[in-house]
Formats: sequence, structure tokens, C-alpha cells
Amino acid sequence: MIRKLAKCIREYKLPTIFTLIFIIGEVVIECIIPFKIADLVNFIKNGTDMKNILETGIILTVMALVSLACGGLAGYTCAKASAGFAKNLRSDIFKKIQTYSFINIDKFSSSSLVTRLTTDVVNVQMSYMMLIRMAVRCPLMLIFSIIMAYRMGGMLSMSFVIIIPILVFALLLIARKAMPAFRAVFKKYDRLNESIEENVRGMRVVKGFSREEHEKNKFGKEAENIRADFTKAERIVAINTPVMQLCMYINMIFVLIVGSKMAITSGGAQIDVGQMSAMLNYGMQILMSLMMLSMVYVMLTMSVESAKRITEVLDEKPAIENPEDPVTCVADGSVDFENVNFKYSEKAERNALSDINIHIKSGMTVGIIGGTGAGKSSLVQLIPRLYDITEGSLKVGGRDVREYDLDTLRGSVAMVLQKNLLFSGTIKENLRWGNADATDEEIEEACRLSQADEFVRSFPDGYDTHIEQGGTNVSGGQKQRLCIARALLKKPKILILDDSTSAVDTKTDALIRAGFEKYIPETTKIIIAQRIASVENADMIIVMDNGKISATGTHDELLRSSEIYKEVYEQQTNGGDKDEQ
Repeated sequence: MIRKLAKCIREYKLPTIFTLIFIIGEVVIECIIPFKIADLVNFIKNGTDMKNILETGIILTVMALVSLACGGLAGYTCAKASAGFAKNLRSDIFKKIQTYSFINIDKFSSSSLVTRLTTDVVNVQMSYMMLIRMAVRCPLMLIFSIIMAYRMGGMLSMSFVIIIPILVFALLLIARKAMPAFRAVFKKYDRLNESIEENVRGMRVVKGFSREEHEKNKFGKEAENIRADFTKAERIVAINTPVMQLCMYINMIFVLIVGSKMAITSGGAQIDVGQMSAMLNYGMQILMSLMMLSMVYVMLTMSVESAKRITEVLDEKPAIENPEDPVTCVADGSVDFENVNFKYSEKAERNALSDINIHIKSGMTVGIIGGTGAGKSSLVQLIPRLYDITEGSLKVGGRDVREYDLDTLRGSVAMVLQKNLLFSGTIKENLRWGNADATDEEIEEACRLSQADEFVRSFPDGYDTHIEQGGTNVSGGQKQRLCIARALLKKPKILILDDSTSAVDTKTDALIRAGFEKYIPETTKIIIAQRIASVENADMIIVMDNGKISATGTHDELLRSSEIYKEVYEQQTNGGDKDEQ
């Protein structure tokens, strides 16, 4: 895990190294300053002249300024290194997600991925910042302070032998008690983000059913759960300060009482006032270092959970990958299913598709109908390898789909889903997702073909009209037609419409299909539809039921041979009249 995350440092190794150098310089100087202050106190006590006092004062001033400079530079380089590390980490996670197939995406909820890209990355970033700064500074400060304390105080420094173990034990116990609460928070973050995401996406439904108060209460409960866990953890961690202060005061009292007795009885031979002041300073540094180390420990332990969650995403192996020597050209739009079985996961008890045998010639128009859950969408998602078949063979252009370069295959297959998304930006920018180099003329032609040109021109800004996130400022039918135009700009060899004309009227649907026949005759058209009228003129119609092919043929053939098709046709043509009687 650590090695995986460390790879994300990359170009920010140098700022990290500089941070360590500056911190070492700062610590060394801070440990020397009490030593020099002790000399100054002794000079004053012994009645030295002003010259020595000024010289020592100048030296201390210079040392303080150098220490300040080292601390400031360490802060700058540390911020640069940690922010850069977080940037690389976030970028690597996002790039990894882009390689996922639908199988991989199904393992993570979208809210969980958002949490990992935001909250978890921030936690790891803060831990890295503390690691390269505090986790280096505090041990060095602790070691140097103990060495200097022993040199200055001799046997008096033995107080640390008692105080330090007690403080370490207390701080570790506090951190251990706090960690379960911190760990519990992250899964609750996922649920909170999921609640936000669902509410924002379904705002119209929420308002339509007057469920605002319910959603407020739901969100409030999730937020309260997070608050409770954080409060519990922070309440435990807050004990750090009084424990540290108690140990500091005990050490201070010990140094003052025992040190004063030693100074008085020995006449300053064993220890002097200057040494006692240095011991107090070193005691403060030692105890503060231990407290900071405990905070680092808490932060690192808390971030371990975040690091594990991030590593899960980075370690996730894409279920679908390019072959070693991929085919980079799709010959034509022919599609052949041979004894294909498919299930969404290895753990699934039953196949989503079973015994699929279909042979589609290039340029054919194929209709697919069936009830909800019949497997229509599952079938077409196999063609561009959004999922891989479990058994059998699937060929496009005469070659197994697993032999193709993924970009090549998916570039030759255009899918328009029922709930396709439009992105924030202009209409032109959205359409150029299909072809980044498309000219204005090509865009307008695609829109005319998809029956979108007329309503686009009715907008004040035409093709430069801004589309809101998710396409909320256009109707469902308009969104579908724009998505069809976007797919056409790919100039695919296979065009798949997955119930993507459900929101348009029958006349517009017919015009779109007529345009396909006229302008893209060589493209294989696969149309999933609920309306018989959308597929009755197809070269072949596939009737699916419960993940299997129930029947295939033309419209007339299926009316004679398929009871399912005949029943659906009769319901859509005169079923309404029968229901009224």
C-alpha cells in the first residue's frame, strides 16, 4: 500500500527532500538556542561585561532568524510537496476509474468513488504533510533535546526516564481508543454523499412528491451520525493536552525543587541557574514533541483507512483489457453471437443471457423487443465490450471482439441509451463528443438526420446554446435526439439505439428511422424498442424473453410464429379498445 501511494509523489520528490533538510536545520538550531540562553543566564549571574551579553544576544538573534527561515521554507516546500502528491493521487485514481469496465464500476458506488477522490485524498494529503514535517521534526527534536538535557542537567535529566514512558503510554492509549470512531466515519461519509447525490439528481421527483422534509430528516440523520463519531473521537483526543500539561508541570516542579537543592548544596558546582533554565526549555521541547508525535500517530492511523480505500481503487484490475497484439481495424458492421452465455458476476447464480445465437449482416436493421428484464440491454452492451461474454463467441466484422483494440472497437460502435447524458457546455461541444473534429456542416447534417436541427435553431443562440449539467434545460425527447446526433457524428459501423426514441412521438421516430435508411445504409442498425411500430420494418426482429431468444424473423413471420410478439402487437394496435369494452 505504501509503495503504491509513494509512486504518486513523482516530480515532488525534490520539495519533499528540501522539507526534510530545512526541518533538520530548524531542529538543530532550536536545540542549541536553550544551550546559548543558559550561557547568557550564567554570564549575567556572574556579572560579566556588556560586550559578552551583546555578543551572545546577537548570536541568539541570528540563530532565531535562521530557525525562522528554515521553518518558513519547510512550510512552503511541505505544502508544495503535499498538494502535488494529492494532485497526482487524485489524477491517478481518476485515470484508473476511466479504465474500468462496467463490472468494475458495479463494485463501487458513485458516492463511494466521490468520497475516495475527495475526503480520502485530503486525509492522505494531510498525513503526508505531517509525515514529512512533524514525523521528522518531533523525533529529531526529542532525541536532540534528550541529549542536550543530559549534557546540561546531568542526573537531573533522569526525570525524563520516568515522565516519558508514562506520557508515551497515555498517548498511545488515547490514540488507540480514538481510532475505532475515526474508522467508522468513512463509510458514513459514503452514505452522506449518496444521500446528497440522490437528492440533487432526483430533485424534481422530491418536489413532485413533496418529500423535502423527509430528505432533510434523512440528511440530518447521516450528518448527525458523522458528527457523533467525530465528536467521540475528538473528545478522546482532547485528553492529549491535559495529560501533556500534567507531565510538563510534574517535570517542571521536579527540576525546580531538585535542581534548586542541588544548586544550593553544591554551590553551583553540580548545576547552575542557567542549566536549570535550559532543563525547563528542553523539558518543554521533549514533552511537546511527544504530544505532536501522538497527534501524528492519530492522523496516520486515521488516514490508513483512507489509504486502504484509495489503494482498493488503484489495485482494482480492469475486467476488460486490450489483448497483447490487438486488431486495429473493424472490417464491417456484421455481428455474430454463437452459443453466448453471460452473467454479470462470477457469483451470480443464473445467467443474464443464455444460448444466444444471432447472425447480423453488415448494413442490416435489426429490432429487439421484449419485456422488462428480458436481457435486451445486456445483449447490446456485449457488442462494444462494456461487458465480456461468459461463454461462447461474439464476433464483430468477422473477428472476436476480444481481439480488438478497445478504442478501435468502441469507436466503431455508437450506443445511444434511453437515459444518455448531456454535459455542461454548448450544444456544439456536446455533439463533438462524437467527433472532436466535426465541422459545423457535419454537426448540422447529423442534427437534421436525428430531427434535432429544427428545435436547435429555435433557440436564441442556436448551436451555441448552453446545456446545463445533465441537460436539464432541454426536454427528454430533445435530449434523445441530440444524443442520436452525437452518435451519428462518430460515423460508426454499428449504431445501437437502446430505447432511445421512447421520449419522441411516433412521427419523429419514423422520420429518424427513414433518415437512417437513406443516409447510413451501410451502417448496421440495432434498435431496442417497446413500440412495435419502431421495429416492424426491420430486416430482422429479435424477440427476447427471460434472457433467451424466443423468436427471430420479420414482422409478418413473427405474427405467425411468435405468440409473445403477436400478443404485444395486438395490445398496441387494438388493446386499448378491448380494455374499454
